[in-house]
Amino acid sequence: MKLLKSLPLIALAALITYGCSNKSDDQKQVAATPANNVIKTEKIKIITMANQLIAKNIEYTSTLKANEEVHLVPSTPGRIDQIFVEVGSRVKKGDLLVQMDQTQLQQAIIQLKNLETDYKRLDTLQKVGSITRQQFDQISTQYEIARSNVDFLKENTRLVAPFSGIISGKYFENGEMYSGAPNTAAGKAAIISIVQISPLKAFVNIPESYYPLVNEGMKTEIQSDIYPDEDYTGVIIRKYPTIDVNTHSFQVEIRVENPGEKLRPGMFTRVSMSLGEMNALVVPAMAVLKMQGSNERYIFLEENGKAKRISVTLGQRFDEMVEIISDELKEGDHLIIVGQARLVDGVPVEVVTE
Repeated sequence: MKLLKSLPLIALAALITYGCSNKSDDQKQVAATPANNVIKTEKIKIITMANQLIAKNIEYTSTLKANEEVHLVPSTPGRIDQIFVEVGSRVKKGDLLVQMDQTQLQQAIIQLKNLETDYKRLDTLQKVGSITRQQFDQISTQYEIARSNVDFLKENTRLVAPFSGIISGKYFENGEMYSGAPNTAAGKAAIISIVQISPLKAFVNIPESYYPLVNEGMKTEIQSDIYPDEDYTGVIIRKYPTIDVNTHSFQVEIRVENPGEKLRPGMFTRVSMSLGEMNALVVPAMAVLKMQGSNERYIFLEENGKAKRISVTLGQRFDEMVEIISDELKEGDHLIIVGQARLVDGVPVEVVTE
């Protein structure tokens, strides 16, 4: 009986203890909540950006192309009598490269000779008034058509080199039929292909901001990883008049001198050119951050006590310094150079001078 009477008292004590415990935990949680909401102010160091006069050089990559490339074919399908060259053969302008079947040409020549005989005979008769002018005009027209046909077939049964170069492709053998179907990597039909590799040419896309500074006749430097100790020269021969709306860049065509013909079409090269002296924002390279998993570069400015993120494009490098380009930057901005790796856009910052 004494044990049963004491149970309610034990339960009441436990309940009071539990309630006090919960109240203590709640008070701890309430007390901790405001501390978690406090926004931490990051300590940083800054420099004031200023324009510097630099020798502006730009560099881009390009793939070399043949100065001229032609896929040779006759105007009509036919049997190939003989191909006189192989891939890699050097040819001169005017060399005979391919001889097509001449059956049609021989028939056209015989027809022309017959018409020539009739033409000369009727020409004599027309002069003495034995035939009408209409009869002579008819034979004259037929003769001119036949002569034109012979000239056409002569040109298209003998394929000659349009310029001096190297044979880069051979797609048929002697005796095969040329059908006219596309059969080259360029999607064109050809019996043989010929390229000119001295000089070569390169195409480069340049940001629109440099459009006023790049002109035809400017010299460029060409470098290839295959020949790292050799420098080649180029000249801008064409500047395209429009800007690509997607990339905001324009294209230039560069004539690349190729002494010794070491460079070849398809090679990867670096093209650099000097744009003279100009003002630029040059900052410590450590201030520029890179977005993980991409090539995006960005910096942080201190503006009204907060960090402001700005995307930038890298320009030239000068040892530990680098040129940065952005329409959002100006002289006098406060660039964060210490503590920037911990920042996010808009976070409060405190400038320290130590």
